[in-house]
Amino acid sequence: MKDATANYQCLTIQQVCAGEQLPELQHEVTATSVILGALASRDWRPMHHDRDFAQQRNRTRDIFMNTPNQAAWLERYITDWAGPTARIGRYKFRMGDSICPGDTMVFSGSVEGIETDEQSCCWVNLSIALCVNGDPKTRFTARVALPKDLKDNPWARTGTQWQP
Repeated sequence: MKDATANYQCLTIQQVCAGEQLPELQHEVTATSVILGALASRDWRPMHHDRDFAQQRNRTRDIFMNTPNQAAWLERYITDWAGPTARIGRYKFRMGDSICPGDTMVFSGSVEGIETDEQSCCWVNLSIALCVNGDPKTRFTARVALPKDLKDNPWARTGTQWQP
C-alpha cells in the first residue's frame, strides 16, 4: 500500500528555526464559503447566511465568517506549511473584526520557539495573523508537534506520551 503522506511535504523539527516566517496563504472569501463554513459546523444563526439580518439586526456590512470556520482555516494554514504528520496540540485566538464576502484573507505567521518535552515530543510555537487589506482581523497562537525525524510521527503518541 502506498504511503498517504508520500505526496506531501512533511516537516521535521530539524528543518525549522525560531524566527522563521511561514509562507502566506491567501483566500478570497465568498458568500458560499461563509455559508458552507457555518453549515459544516451546524451554526444556523442568521448572521452567517442572511445578508439582511446581518446588516439590519447586527449592523455588520455583510454576512460574516463564524468562529469554527476561522479555526478550520487556521488548521489548514498550519498543515499546508508543516504537512500531514504535524499535530496541533493546542491553539488560542482572538477575533477582532468580521470577515465578509469580498474580503481576501491573508494568513501569515512565524515560529516563535522550538522545544522538546520530557516525552521527546518536538514542539513549535507559532504566532499567526489573519489580515484583510493589511488589517489584523484575528490573531492566533498555536503549539504544534512536529516529527523529530522521518521515522517519528506525533500522531502515534497516546496517553502520557501526548501532553500538548
